[in-house]
Amino acid sequence: MAEQRERPRLLELFCVFGRISAITIGGGYVMFPLMKSEVVDSKGWATDEEMVDYYALGQSIPGIIAMNTATLVGYRKRGMLGALFAAAGMAAPSLGVILVVAAFLTPYFDHPWVQKAFAGIRAAVVAMIVMAVWQVGRKSVNSISKGVIALGSFLAIVGLHIHPVLMIVAAGCLGAILFRKEVGA
Repeated sequence: MAEQRERPRLLELFCVFGRISAITIGGGYVMFPLMKSEVVDSKGWATDEEMVDYYALGQSIPGIIAMNTATLVGYRKRGMLGALFAAAGMAAPSLGVILVVAAFLTPYFDHPWVQKAFAGIRAAVVAMIVMAVWQVGRKSVNSISKGVIALGSFLAIVGLHIHPVLMIVAAGCLGAILFRKEVGA
């Protein structure tokens, strides 16, 4: 299957990422399970490990995680045009929804029923973020040394209030030193 899907059509990239964006509320962390399902499981455009790498890189560079990740996948599959179509697919549903909300729904934001609906949505989004953390963690933290880096980074960010970008750089440097033999093997 992966051989048939090595070079997806540009419209397919647009539609896949547009569908992911259209049905997901909560941002990049929530989109990870859907992206993995589409990009890895359904389309065979990447392996589990590659998807985690794309997501890690997407999170490490400025911008929206899901948009960065879609752009990376599109670029890897079809070059600059693939990146453009994947990014456009990811952006199109959000742009449409934002325009509708801005034009018609802003007067209703303070309504009690709308506030209750958002409270329920926020609770579901937390569950989806936990699911994304679990999926990424299972693939990424598969040794004691990687677990120590993950836990140490978490504690440094939460307990010592070290900036996440600094932790990403520090963990990247530490990983380059500790895991150089794994990559070359």
